[in-house]
Amino acid sequence: MSTNAPKPASSWPCLRIDGKGKAQRTVLDISVSPNAKKTELVGWHDGALRVRLAAPPVDGAANDALRKWLAQEMGIPQNQVTLLRGASGRRKQWALDIPAEQVEAWLASQTTLQN
Repeated sequence: MSTNAPKPASSWPCLRIDGKGKAQRTVLDISVSPNAKKTELVGWHDGALRVRLAAPPVDGAANDALRKWLAQEMGIPQNQVTLLRGASGRRKQWALDIPAEQVEAWLASQTTLQN
């Protein structure tokens, strides 16, 4: 039986694999808090990564700041980070054009996420 539901990438609740073959991409769920003093990962919110953004939620500034931050954290160009859902909301889904294992390694290295 085949389904179109994305497959979980790992035991990380915020991470999954979407698509097949060359169209496959890693999807990351993020919950944002704009207008923070600095951009930083602060933990979890309802199965998504909680990120404070040092950008206002105006004219796409928060999305641009989050794209830049994700690219920098993952060590990839910004054109490999695509907003899939949540352009105007706090809950966002981002596609990363890198293997899920690379994202898992980054997640595992974040002391903020450890229990």
